[in-house]
Amino acid sequence: MDINYLLWLQDFRNAIHDSWTPFMMFASSFAVRYLFLIPVFIYWCVNKRKGLYTLAAFHICIAINAFIKLTACVYRPWIKDARVIPAGNAIATAPDYSFPSGHTATATPLYGGMAVGFWDNKKTKWLSVLCVIAILITGFSRNYLGVHTPQDVFVGLSLGIFILWVTHVLFNYLTAHPEKEDWFLLGGVLLTVLALVYVTFKSYPMDYVDGKLLVDPQHMMRSSYKDIASLGLFCIARYIEKRWVRFQPLGLNVKGILLSLAGLILGIILLVFLRKPCTDWLGALWGRVLHQGILINYFILIFPVVISFFQPKKD
Repeated sequence: MDINYLLWLQDFRNAIHDSWTPFMMFASSFAVRYLFLIPVFIYWCVNKRKGLYTLAAFHICIAINAFIKLTACVYRPWIKDARVIPAGNAIATAPDYSFPSGHTATATPLYGGMAVGFWDNKKTKWLSVLCVIAILITGFSRNYLGVHTPQDVFVGLSLGIFILWVTHVLFNYLTAHPEKEDWFLLGGVLLTVLALVYVTFKSYPMDYVDGKLLVDPQHMMRSSYKDIASLGLFCIARYIEKRWVRFQPLGLNVKGILLSLAGLILGIILLVFLRKPCTDWLGALWGRVLHQGILINYFILIFPVVISFFQPKKD
């Protein structure tokens, strides 16, 4: 059933001469490359708690998703059935395992977290609706491009929704018991270390076709280490920020918007241009972790320090 669905989408794609493919590839790529910048802007400029909620759910979700991927080790649709031919260069961007969909598990907590935040205000409810539509489009794009089965997308979506609910419950609890947050942050770091040890030493399938390894576990680990490490890195950055920085959002005013946009531009530069020096120095595995750590610290901790210098000093 799942392969037949992908083949039906493939026939539809061919019938319309791939006219939807560029949009689907954009929707898919944007979710995992730049979408997180919007909740970062909210965190810096609009509402610290709402931005932090979305970013926390995001880092928890991608870590768990990567853990499940490396545990299940499910092959991509075109490996299961050679009739499936992914659109465009989608196959080049999906060399790892298939289940669950990482793009969907990324888009759901990010768009979903913002949808929860926008729903509080009557004037922004329409943005919540757009965010929900964007989640569905992102998930559908993974089927449309032929890189994920419906099961992959459904589980990625379900995981994201579940993590949003868990994070919401956790944030409400910590609002009533702020003294407990340090224990949760420590737990996040410890779980990250245990997960990294597990995925490093567990066994992986080593299936060959025509002398070629179907999925190289080392490549899969390179692409997943940084996602798992993100949870611990986020917890450490959050601990330092709440302990010693404690910045307040700049506010939706000219100064706040301009300063936040300047910070995002620098963040994009770090995102785009810093990865290669990191991997050249430490290799593909730990270089990606280092790059991820720099980005997380910049967005959660370092730029908030800059923000604090632009705020009135308390007596």
